[in-house]
Amino acid sequence: MTQTPLLRQITDFANRADPYPLYAELRRTPVLHEEEGGPYVFSSYYDIESLLHDPRISSDAVNLTAAGDDEISQAENTGLPPSFIRLDPPEHDRLRRITNSGFGPPHRPHRIEDMRGDLESLADDLIDGFGDARQIDLVDQFAYPLPVTMICRLLGVPREDEPRFRSWVDPIVAGLDPDTRRSADAEMAKATTEARMQLGMYLAGLVDERAKDARDDLLSDMVNHRGPDGAMTMMEVMTTAVLLLIAGHETTVNLIANGMLTLLRHPEILQRLRADPDLAAHIVEELLRYEPPVQLLPQRTCIADIEVRGTTVPKGSRIWLMLAAGNRDPERFKDPDRFDPDREDIQHLGFGSGVHSCFGAPLARLEAQIALEALARRLENPRLVADPPPYRPNAVLRGPRHLEIAFDALK
Repeated sequence: MTQTPLLRQITDFANRADPYPLYAELRRTPVLHEEEGGPYVFSSYYDIESLLHDPRISSDAVNLTAAGDDEISQAENTGLPPSFIRLDPPEHDRLRRITNSGFGPPHRPHRIEDMRGDLESLADDLIDGFGDARQIDLVDQFAYPLPVTMICRLLGVPREDEPRFRSWVDPIVAGLDPDTRRSADAEMAKATTEARMQLGMYLAGLVDERAKDARDDLLSDMVNHRGPDGAMTMMEVMTTAVLLLIAGHETTVNLIANGMLTLLRHPEILQRLRADPDLAAHIVEELLRYEPPVQLLPQRTCIADIEVRGTTVPKGSRIWLMLAAGNRDPERFKDPDRFDPDREDIQHLGFGSGVHSCFGAPLARLEAQIALEALARRLENPRLVADPPPYRPNAVLRGPRHLEIAFDALK
């Protein structure tokens, strides 16, 4: 009987609820190349970290040798040019610097922290919205609306337009699931295309408005930036806005959902968080190691021969970096399969590393900390209705599609 290749087992939806035993098996062969023409797969923490900093590993979409490997850029497919996460330096660096000038230090050092009050109010409003229900779907009723609403506000989408914005995001985000893409019928494909077109048209109008009337929002900063790196074109502004909306939102949904699932499986830590809200920061960092929302990076290409652990990876080869496997590498972390927010050294790969480290990490951290603290504080005796919950098909951005939680009352 033929053994199913290990990488196919990892991407098989049947193993989505618990891929970690497969990652442990994968680490026995730190440089795995199972099939002719297939990717070279890396699962050691130290190898992944090194390759994320290696200029011979390209993120540029034009260097990909096979279609279908780049899940996030598939979702960004709005007819716009690639976002900066799909570019290499120096163009990547130019666009990232311009965007960061409106997102964080030194130009806007308090922009994310200044969102704390709105985030806390929104989290409580969403929980209040549970009403008299004693069972809710945490994904649909909390983990999804919180980050998409905050990204709309960060970009400067008028609050009255937020419902329209979210209606366009839903079908585009559905494209993140590879099985959905393969099985999509004509009606779904038409809806996705229409959503992309409507989103593009809306953003074009918003960009034009901000060029004429700048406001205190990230979109205005990108549109009106003038500095040593020049200015963004209208298309570059729109592409970056789509990146922040789709990629950043989707990973944060998974971080919150994976986080609450993990806490409900570790009720003693949930109780500690209820008593000590400051523990939220430590919990989120350990979650990014233990249950990272981005499990792997398949969208890399080797642009020169490189040697890793005695194996030569030829120029032009596809590279898969298994972040979640590296995050549980016993060579790097003591007792790696234990969820431990008291862990003193949590230099995880949850946000990647190197020039392509997660741009939205400060916002994602703050959103997850506030979300989990609010849930711990407000839900009395929360418990899982089903474990494991149903997962979405995506192996890259792994998280529950639904997370049914029962509780006795709201505080």
